[in-house]
Amino acid sequence: MINRHLTISGRVQGVGFRWSTQRLARQAGLQGFVKNLADGRVYVEVQGEEAVVERFIQRLAAGPNPYAIVEKVDQTSGKLRDYPDFGVRF
Repeated sequence: MINRHLTISGRVQGVGFRWSTQRLARQAGLQGFVKNLADGRVYVEVQGEEAVVERFIQRLAAGPNPYAIVEKVDQTSGKLRDYPDFGVRF
């Protein structure tokens, strides 16, 4: 299992990005959360099996829905946590 912290830039707020991210993560069986940042970016903490997390990050980088335009995904490794599932935070 791995944990990744992502900061995503582009047209990612006001386009259903968080809800699409949650749907993708839950379908993949991942844990963590997604939330908007005050500066217009989106923050994601995700954990799961390495190959599944990497595919998930690739899907986010391509845009989780047709309305989002992802310009950049910054990622760092994090410590494993006890998330109950994958949720949207406000």
